[in-house]
Amino acid sequence: MIGVLTHHWAKDDLIETAIELLNRNGDAQSRAPGFVSRETFYSLADPTQITTMVKWASNEIYEEWRASPERAAVMTGADVLWSKHPKSERFHVVE
Repeated sequence: MIGVLTHHWAKDDLIETAIELLNRNGDAQSRAPGFVSRETFYSLADPTQITTMVKWASNEIYEEWRASPERAAVMTGADVLWSKHPKSERFHVVE
């Protein structure tokens, strides 16, 4: 199992729109094969930072999600929401 930790920084005037988009993405992910779980974190220090931790059954399955038409449809236009590029890192999950 892998965990994908992604930090997003929304533009000040687009925080709610960014949250809505990430929630739609999370809903779509939850229906994808190999999805395990998702958590969202809102920074106490920076109200524009939205961080998600998504667990997937494998790195290969996550790559399939990233290349899927469902993800592309949900994330269309997302680039205009961010004040800087999202930063993502993958981890092995130890339980």
